[in-house]
Amino acid sequence: MLLKILNAGSGGQGVLTMGNILGNAAMLADYHVTYLPEYGAAMRGGTANCTISISDEEIASPIASIPDIIVAMNQPSVAKFIARMLSGGQMIYNADLVDTVPVRGDVILYGVHANKIAHEMGSERSANMVILGSLVKLIAVIDPEKVLESMEMAMGSKKKLFEMSVKAFRAGFELFDNNTK
Repeated sequence: MLLKILNAGSGGQGVLTMGNILGNAAMLADYHVTYLPEYGAAMRGGTANCTISISDEEIASPIASIPDIIVAMNQPSVAKFIARMLSGGQMIYNADLVDTVPVRGDVILYGVHANKIAHEMGSERSANMVILGSLVKLIAVIDPEKVLESMEMAMGSKKKLFEMSVKAFRAGFELFDNNTK
């Protein structure tokens, strides 16, 4: 099994944090992992993306030029990366920030109202954790408890942030429906 995931969004949306947490969770679950972040010209507001490869065998290259799954946190990310998707691939996008998704009959699209769900949890800034919960449910290869362990390692001393992130992650995981497009 080799799974290539591309997370994309604007700086400040937690795209790299989401990728880092997922990658560490996969390592905790004894998978081979590569994590390759890419920063735009500016941190907050600029573009940010990362690729995470997860495999049960050694990974030859960290570059995922044709991802199996794309996570798009905003409209520019959908526009920029949908053409790079593998035929038969899947995209999870933040339906609160993406108005239109180009039609591609060979990919499966999942819209998640991440900002709305995060707002209901108490903080729109945890929209990335809602999406992460949905992604973990979609890929179904990492125990959610490993993700929570990775999240705690990443957020350690930031107790309030960790608690909010756990709530958002669980909501994204529980509310995600593989049949909803």
